[in-house]
Amino acid sequence: MPDKTIQAVTGAYGYSGKYIASRLLAQGQQVITLTDSGQRPNPFGGQVRAVPFNFEDPAALARSLEKVEVLYNTYWVRFNHKLFRHQEAVRNTLALFKAAQQAGVRRIVHVSITNPSESSPLEYFRGKAMLERALTESGISYAILRPAVIFGKEDILINNIAWAVRRLPVFGVFGDGRYRLQPIYVEDLADLAVRCGAGREDEVIDAIGPETYTYRELVRTIARLLDVRCPVFSVPPRLGLLAGQALGWLARDVTITQEEIEGLMADLLYTPSPPAGKTRLSEWIQANADMLGRSYASELARRVDRGAAY
Repeated sequence: MPDKTIQAVTGAYGYSGKYIASRLLAQGQQVITLTDSGQRPNPFGGQVRAVPFNFEDPAALARSLEKVEVLYNTYWVRFNHKLFRHQEAVRNTLALFKAAQQAGVRRIVHVSITNPSESSPLEYFRGKAMLERALTESGISYAILRPAVIFGKEDILINNIAWAVRRLPVFGVFGDGRYRLQPIYVEDLADLAVRCGAGREDEVIDAIGPETYTYRELVRTIARLLDVRCPVFSVPPRLGLLAGQALGWLARDVTITQEEIEGLMADLLYTPSPPAGKTRLSEWIQANADMLGRSYASELARRVDRGAAY
């Protein structure tokens, strides 16, 4: 299809999408972004044109993808809120896949999550599994990437744990804190996505980093590498949720949800697969200790203020 000359990235003015778009531009590719945040500062100096998602106008959405060869999809929401919901994110992503099918997009690189399951009681993991099945049945060539936790300069989870251990006298982990996480660096994920975009074979990859932490080890490691004293102790999950909600109320954000605690404690952010990334979180924290956790990163503020840069 010689007329398919464009690479499309969802959310290229945001977090992981920005790093994917940056790599595509470095290859000399023509890149557009599908986004609800077209008014955010363009980090690419006008090299990446913003196109509205147009989820409610399927014909317009398909037209925006007519010359697209590969679609890199990072679109999702972390939790349910009055302004956005998992159910809506699933419906919109299905509309995106259908539009790509109608437009003749050659390949989709889709960012999912470790251990998705349509039988999961957790809407996040269930919705991700539904989307994976829809993509594999679409007839479009695909690569599905399953990260556990993504870290990097604009990250929220690792940054806000660092923010907390810098300021709180103690840090409570839910239950025994022995459930595991395998963080991958956002630039390693972007490298993997772009490499998969050039491929032809259908593939599903657990996009995990080279280090595995228990949640308790993760908090202790962050505190140690930041050289701050913050004892870590176990709290009942319900009490931990209440403490997180109180912190969220003060920060005007959602710091943690019941579903996120259940997903963590069910070990759903762990897989026995070999690492797909090479950057070690511990080394990245050491290199960025002066910056990490100095200010709170608000998920809600990013969702509400569509004109501010990350």
